[in-house]
Amino acid sequence: MAITEQTIWQPRAEDLSDSNIARLMQRLGFTDYEAFYRFSIEQPAKYWKEVNNFCGIVWSKEYTQYIDTSQGVEFPNWFTGGELNWVDTVLRWSEDPATAQQPALIAEREQISPEIVTFSELKIRVQNFAAGLSKLGIQRGDRVGLLIENGIEANVALLGLSYLGAIVVPLFSGFGVDAIVARLSSCTARMLVASTGFSRRGNFVDARAIVEAACQQLPTIEKIIWKHSPEGPPLKEGDLSWSVVATQTSGQHIPSARMSPDDPFMVIYTSGTTGKPKGPVHTHGGFPLKMAHDSNVHFDVRRGDVVCWPADMGWIAGPLVSTMALLNGATLVTYDGAPDYPDWTRMGKLIERYRVTVYGASPTLIRGYASHAAVALEPDLSSIRLLITAGEPIDPVHFKWFEKYFGHGTCPIINVTGGTEASCALLSSVVIKPIAAGSFNTASPSVMTDVVDAAGASVKNEIGELSIRAPYVGMTRSFWNDDARYLDSYWRTIPGQWIHGDLALHDDQGYFYILGRSDDTLKIAGKRLGPAEVEEILLALKEVSEAAAIGVADPSKGQKLVVFVIASPDYKGEAAALELLIKDHVANRMGKPFRPSQVYIMKDLPKTRSQKVMRRLIRNIFMQEKLGDLSALNNPSAMEELQEVLKKSAP
Repeated sequence: MAITEQTIWQPRAEDLSDSNIARLMQRLGFTDYEAFYRFSIEQPAKYWKEVNNFCGIVWSKEYTQYIDTSQGVEFPNWFTGGELNWVDTVLRWSEDPATAQQPALIAEREQISPEIVTFSELKIRVQNFAAGLSKLGIQRGDRVGLLIENGIEANVALLGLSYLGAIVVPLFSGFGVDAIVARLSSCTARMLVASTGFSRRGNFVDARAIVEAACQQLPTIEKIIWKHSPEGPPLKEGDLSWSVVATQTSGQHIPSARMSPDDPFMVIYTSGTTGKPKGPVHTHGGFPLKMAHDSNVHFDVRRGDVVCWPADMGWIAGPLVSTMALLNGATLVTYDGAPDYPDWTRMGKLIERYRVTVYGASPTLIRGYASHAAVALEPDLSSIRLLITAGEPIDPVHFKWFEKYFGHGTCPIINVTGGTEASCALLSSVVIKPIAAGSFNTASPSVMTDVVDAAGASVKNEIGELSIRAPYVGMTRSFWNDDARYLDSYWRTIPGQWIHGDLALHDDQGYFYILGRSDDTLKIAGKRLGPAEVEEILLALKEVSEAAAIGVADPSKGQKLVVFVIASPDYKGEAAALELLIKDHVANRMGKPFRPSQVYIMKDLPKTRSQKVMRRLIRNIFMQEKLGDLSALNNPSAMEELQEVLKKSAP
């Protein structure tokens, strides 16, 4: 990776004086960021006491101890002696005259007029829904599935369940029967809040049949609360309607439940390479406090900001974006639909219409914008002051493109990596330090992040494993009813360290880079490579808009490199010419041993709903191995295309 060649974004004057991170440092008496970071690691109790005050976290009972590791560093108890319900911190904005009538939520769908809810109205809706759930018998600690496209109801449900002390189990709105059954049976959910359907590219997707088929295999589900989709057919007689549950106890409010910081509020499942999905558990004193911290320290979200980062509530990005905005008194703009429907101006027009100030997009979406720049850049994007990207490694070319065209050449891009089990940032950036394209300029304060070799020793300027050397606020409490799998996943590779499963590099300038997942590692001619390192080189070609690299067994090299690309819309040449160009380009940039053995030109690549390319699935199809968990796959047609292409090319 040509790190020294990357252009650098420099902080603006206002970043150095008025940003949240600058103000937090001033409160703690620091002018030097590195000294501030060391303080957060060496004196975390003092650090988090100030963070709680700075972020305005509402505690019903103050905690007496920052951390208790008497059960081992793998199972810490946080903020012991305290009580809080994280939703109280959101609802405090309804009592503030400056924000009570400010929009809390603005929800857009593909074909439906937007709906706006103020902070004052949000409190009423959350309390009404919580009271309705209570009347139905839902109690503290009960698990309730949530399968609704992101919008008003999804956010009210997330808040209302937490307010009541129940545990929300978010589900991807595009899940099939098996994926729903696997997750809700694992946590013995009592109830499901579900949408009847949603619109995609102008077509109604009927979710009801899938939900009903799943619930036939879920004996613990006592009731389904249906949120009616206006694009679809009416509810059936006897259906339990969202609107009834949310209004039947209007005015009969119950107080928010008093929760321990270690009490769960969410079990959010992730897809495993093999076996059943993992169920990370997040608590009232974990995920929300980490999000309050990161949204201030990294994303610089402030009261009155307008935040838009479209995400499905079924993946960690949904709750992440919701809490990031609402905990800070900012307006959250949600969008449920295809980002290019009816064309590539869709998201830009949303930014223009609501004067979005903080905007997030995945690297895949950014590449889509760049490939359709003439259309995507038509709307007015001048309201943006900060950009975010996450979900997968981003190449420097598209990082700089996003900064130049969405960020006017002046706004910072905050790259962030963490994961479902980590809540939010392990690595990210702060706006008071220079940012190299595609990089992270810091480990997240109070998270002792490192890059280590196989023995657990720190390494610089070489690829290693991303490691966390101590417990950190926001880490999963465990996997639901599966401590052994949790320990195997994170703590037993190198005893005493949380090994996250990402390949990373920490250079001598202080920048971090993520190079892909460890199980995607390529080892060609004795050299260990992250797939992102190869893909970055491929995406530097103007002829390529998407790329995926995998390693497959080779008797002479150990592995050989196979790449899959989508040609740029402007490329009009022959496929054979593009294949040769790619092979020569990689060989010239990386050396002849790394020349791809095969190049496949695709129309699409298998992706998750959050637009991550599923390299594991591509590799398994190529190797004719078991496909594993497909519940995260958003575009089955891409998998079918890949199978057909490989079948035709087989000798």
